[in-house]
Amino acid sequence: MLYGNFQGEPLGGKLIETHISWVVLTKSLAFKIKKPIRYSFLDFSTLEKRKFYCERELYLNQRLTDIYLDVQPVVLHEGYYHIGTHEGIITDYTLRMRKLQEVKRMDRLLLKNRINEIQIKKLAQKIASFHQKANIIYTPFNKSDFQQEYNDILSVLEVVKSHLGESYVNTVKRAVDFSNAYLNRYEPLIQKRIKEGLQRDVHGDLHSRNIFLYKDPVIFDCIEFNDAFRQIDVLNEIAFFCMDLEAYGKSDLSKKFVDYYLRSCPFSYTQKEEQLFTYYKCYRANIRAKVNALRTLQAVGKKDLKEDLKQLKKYLQLLGQYVDQ
Repeated sequence: MLYGNFQGEPLGGKLIETHISWVVLTKSLAFKIKKPIRYSFLDFSTLEKRKFYCERELYLNQRLTDIYLDVQPVVLHEGYYHIGTHEGIITDYTLRMRKLQEVKRMDRLLLKNRINEIQIKKLAQKIASFHQKANIIYTPFNKSDFQQEYNDILSVLEVVKSHLGESYVNTVKRAVDFSNAYLNRYEPLIQKRIKEGLQRDVHGDLHSRNIFLYKDPVIFDCIEFNDAFRQIDVLNEIAFFCMDLEAYGKSDLSKKFVDYYLRSCPFSYTQKEEQLFTYYKCYRANIRAKVNALRTLQAVGKKDLKEDLKQLKKYLQLLGQYVDQ
């Protein structure tokens, strides 16, 4: 049983599990606990590191929203776990947040066609304002590392071939050839933008599942565990969001978002940078396709496999469209 510092009443609520955390939802609060795991891109393996990254997540997300409240210890006492100040042994740490209404989550509203232009405008203005205030990062672009990450989609070619056929394999190969050629030609543009201060410490995981459309949009769950995923070109950031909108078939909303974003930002946006924006959308579709290809290998039952293949096909189709552009 899990207890909090609320007059000893049991928290109860709903447990949600992701691949890197557990989230307990109560009537009005959410408690996020990091799993004791280590991957190539994150390390939550010790109590000290989990505390550090809880505090890091609190700080980084408070740049965007006030739903993040504090970090509290998880304490074991006489066979019960407690959250907050309590005698006993500290076994972990949790990030305490205000609970949000699931009906306002943007991906759900997109599926119901319940997003309007006013909401897109507010969201674009909020993100533009955040980007303008974000810390500038001058770390040079590493072409070989980026190329290796992009081209790693070749590792799932057998999955693509066995489930979707040769035409989708050709899409992947064409996208890799395009990316190699683009980076060879336009690396100076990417480096130039970094020198101009357009690489910033932003969100890093900006998509519709991390946005709740209240009157004032709530953007949460930015990446805390790996700075490189978050410290990117602002075009790369909004490209992820626009690719996500287009994956829902909302290219009209994507165009409106870019228009409102650019009206609110003094950032340069020439024809070459418009092409770079499309390239970043290509990169984001590439990553989502690879993730869904890997999920097919772990799918449990025909239903899960069917959904994973549907998503894989969708992102590969987007990838091909962006290459054609």
